[in-house]
Amino acid sequence: MTTKQINNIYAILDIETTGGKYNEEGITEIAIYQFDGHKVTDQFISLVNPEREIQPFVVNLTGINSNMLKNAPKFYEVAKRIVEITEDCIIVAHNSSFDYRILKTEFKRLGFPFKRKTLCTVELSKTLIPDMESYSLGKLARALGIPMSDRHRANGDAMATVKLFKMLLNKDLEKVIIKDAVKVEQKSNLAPNLTEIIEKLPSDTGVYYIHKENGEIIYIGKSKNIRKRITQHFTNKNSKSKKIQALVHTVTYEKTGSELAALLKESEEIKKNKPLFNRALRRTVFTHALYSYMDENGYINLKIDKANSKELPITTFSTRSSGKHFMFKVVEDYNLCQKLTGLYTTKTSCFKYDVKECLGSCINEEPVEAYNKRVKSLEEKHSYENKNMLIIDRGRDIDEKSVYLIENGIFKGMGFFDLNHQINNKEVLMSLITPMNNNKDNQHIIQSYMRRNKRLKIIELNKK
Repeated sequence: MTTKQINNIYAILDIETTGGKYNEEGITEIAIYQFDGHKVTDQFISLVNPEREIQPFVVNLTGINSNMLKNAPKFYEVAKRIVEITEDCIIVAHNSSFDYRILKTEFKRLGFPFKRKTLCTVELSKTLIPDMESYSLGKLARALGIPMSDRHRANGDAMATVKLFKMLLNKDLEKVIIKDAVKVEQKSNLAPNLTEIIEKLPSDTGVYYIHKENGEIIYIGKSKNIRKRITQHFTNKNSKSKKIQALVHTVTYEKTGSELAALLKESEEIKKNKPLFNRALRRTVFTHALYSYMDENGYINLKIDKANSKELPITTFSTRSSGKHFMFKVVEDYNLCQKLTGLYTTKTSCFKYDVKECLGSCINEEPVEAYNKRVKSLEEKHSYENKNMLIIDRGRDIDEKSVYLIENGIFKGMGFFDLNHQINNKEVLMSLITPMNNNKDNQHIIQSYMRRNKRLKIIELNKK
């Protein structure tokens, strides 16, 4: 009795799109190489008329403009060829979830259910070639010595992916690709209505709202990937998730681009709407704070303590441990004394002094003015008390930013602006800002976000 040798056939592809809103993108170019694991056996390369506008940044990136596509075939004219060349194949792409989603969306518009197994060369590369500096196609190809031409064009990127995939097959001694990495679209055990809801959601950062049939909001949340987070709500087996699954009728969302915008909106809207399943988040979002006080020798001491309403904190923390972690870091960054920051309990000198890393404030050797100057520098950086400033973060689109206004240490609100807006103009700025509460939760959200995100742009404003 003989056994039949089965060889996988792969359709290695790359797609260029118009850009734009999630699931509203159109294909501008597609390249598909049919590959039997050893050699290319068929290929299809074509420009495609997307019948919609191409985003300017995409034109700059790919060089593909509307004039080039006027006489190109429309998707329905190439659909049959795509079905044929990918039939009984495993689709392989660099970030396959994107290319596969785009293809499924185009076929869905034609009323055709397009389903294929998929493999992602980003995920495979991370498994089989760990510790690379970057897994973007261009940088990965360069690092691995893979020749590449026509970057950000479908044919160039698809051919580079063919060469990368061939290399991955050779490196796959444990047969990860064969055994584990092929992803079949999961046969969902979800109720059809839940599956339908998930399919309509974007994989973007934003705030989402889970509604009952009468429109009532029963849960508000934020996520860097709305679709992924809702999928978790619908598949989790804990008591709260099951109750949400039983009551949900629809999910609406608002994309924010910035996680800071999502955090602020979530906090504000939970307090206003008081959804049934947000009880925990109605409470304050921080438990500990950083306080300062002057000791008997005139040195400014710092301490992490439980948050209270009597003292004005420098900054706040969700847990004591995150506060302690922060303190260890700033002691190093500002060359502060372990004893005067509550990290080392002693009646004499601190450990850092013993190893000649502390200047001796713990035993009154360092001049008070010199030590306090460094502490005040820390306070200045991590508190926005009395400050007038704008915080600039990413927006919902490539040509948009989000802005957060602080006036005299008070958070006034946030908004979004196009890059051509003159936000240093007070009237323009105020027209963009949606007012929000300056409560302690919002102050905590802003301060902790600023600590975690060093690349935020801060614009100092003149005091009134």
